[in-house]
Amino acid sequence: MKHIANEDWIDFVNHTLTSGRREELQHHLESGCARCAATMAFWKRVRTTGVAERTYQPPEGAVRALKAAFEASGRSVRRKRAASAVQMLFDSFLEPALVGTRSAGTRMRQILYRAAPYQIDVQIEGTPSGRRLLVTGQVIDVTHAQTAGREIPIVLSNGRGNVVRTVTNEHGEFEGVVEDSGDLELSFVGTDYRPTVITLRDALGRGSGGAR
Repeated sequence: MKHIANEDWIDFVNHTLTSGRREELQHHLESGCARCAATMAFWKRVRTTGVAERTYQPPEGAVRALKAAFEASGRSVRRKRAASAVQMLFDSFLEPALVGTRSAGTRMRQILYRAAPYQIDVQIEGTPSGRRLLVTGQVIDVTHAQTAGREIPIVLSNGRGNVVRTVTNEHGEFEGVVEDSGDLELSFVGTDYRPTVITLRDALGRGSGGAR
């Protein structure tokens, strides 16, 4: 007995054969050819599976959870790599306090970082209300000091969902006010397209934040 080719059975289950050719294959099945019946049944299952895949929609909750996990994983790796490239050169909180000022409870901190090719000068000051941090600074490209770090988008975050975006001016200077949770994160992507992330825990000293 002559068997039918796979291509014809694929067209048969997809209903793309001419009516005459379809009748020929139907008569062949009815003749009792077990091999061709098995082949046709296989391609029928393939077609059914393909149709089901096209119409399948996973639960929205599962999709959201997967996207969040994927994003968090990628962000964590990028942040770890970026933070590891940052070097602290100076921190006013590590300098000995002047006599008579140790109990003054200063609300200002100045820090100098190096993240090649940039030098980042950051000043953090608590607002009178005690609920916000005024963050000012300057980004300088030490390899091209004449261009400073102009037009670099800066992102400030308190680690609790409050995010402030600003841009450096022609002198590389920036300023932003963020809610004081106690912590502070400053990040930017320079002209070399590499991310720089600076994270400060307890930015103005323990107990400085107004909203914890």
